[in-house]
Amino acid sequence: MRPTYALINLSNLKYNYLQIKKKVKNSKMMAVVKADAYGHGMIKCVEALQSLKNNRPDYYAVALFEEGKELRKSKIVDQPILTFSPFTSDELKEYYRFDLMPTITNADQIKQLSSLKLSKKLKVHVNIETGMGRLGISYKEAVEQIIRLSKIKNVVVDGIYTHFATSDEKDKTYANQQLNRFKKVIEELKFQKIEIGKIHCANSGAIIDMPESYFDMVRPGISLYGYYPSLETSESIKLKPVMSIISEVENVRKIKKGESVSYGRRYIAKNETNIFTVPIGYADGIPRNLTNKIECIISDKKFKQIGTITMDRLMFESGSKLLKTGTNIQLLGKSKSYEINAWDWSKLINAIPYEITCGISKRVPRKYK
Repeated sequence: MRPTYALINLSNLKYNYLQIKKKVKNSKMMAVVKADAYGHGMIKCVEALQSLKNNRPDYYAVALFEEGKELRKSKIVDQPILTFSPFTSDELKEYYRFDLMPTITNADQIKQLSSLKLSKKLKVHVNIETGMGRLGISYKEAVEQIIRLSKIKNVVVDGIYTHFATSDEKDKTYANQQLNRFKKVIEELKFQKIEIGKIHCANSGAIIDMPESYFDMVRPGISLYGYYPSLETSESIKLKPVMSIISEVENVRKIKKGESVSYGRRYIAKNETNIFTVPIGYADGIPRNLTNKIECIISDKKFKQIGTITMDRLMFESGSKLLKTGTNIQLLGKSKSYEINAWDWSKLINAIPYEITCGISKRVPRKYK
């Protein structure tokens, strides 16, 4: 087996989940496990969350029908599964078959449903567009459209939600504007006595800093996996990264002053030094533009990466220290004195931890503890 792998700490996952649950108190939990649980492995992560028994999530959420199908086929979940993506009428048989809930995102879908003459109940959630500028029925026409939807035989509105564009920013002005738009839709629907099921809008940023947005249920995503969604949120919930990236020293060699390492000669030795290679590269999800910027941890010491990151390998400098092949290294992880996490990489390339964890490719085996 490859010496390179992603170590997924399921204890940390459960810790993060319970910290969030404690924060939101009586609100229900919709665990977002899309994109293979943000690169951590959906099935194993859901198994871990299910092991919490009475504290387990009330709902799960995925982006795609295919993700929901995979989760339902695993037979480890009997809770509702919501898919965020729009659906087509051609897919409805499959939504029934796998007991998944589609999202209504536009008026055309409501028109399609009204023409289908459904023979059995279909639970749906409605996405209200309040300012994200992506998907959803505009808050300006949401009441009218949801009333139409509620009149369709065998369609059950199980939930209504919106999504914040800036809840992870320090300035909450726009997020509060979205929240107020959403509240007005809810108030009018309740006044009209329209059943709308579970109300939810709090993503990770809102969970951390906007308790007024909790409603019936919250939707933790990146926070489940140990990261704050931006550097502007508070740290009102303590989180622990779930993923570490582990590999080993593959090859060691000495180079002389003036000799170069890797494509483009982007590292040239200033003095005689030892270098070592590690069998992981950009095909595994290590961004190439981290070249000459990152470090690894070996036995509670840091070593600098050198030379262009290649498809299958990284190179590091160890100076006068001659390391043995097979020596364990951490690219993301924690030792007694040091920690390297996805934010450390993100800051170097103007990215976010979501991109880092989701980007670790399938050819990197996941190991669980």
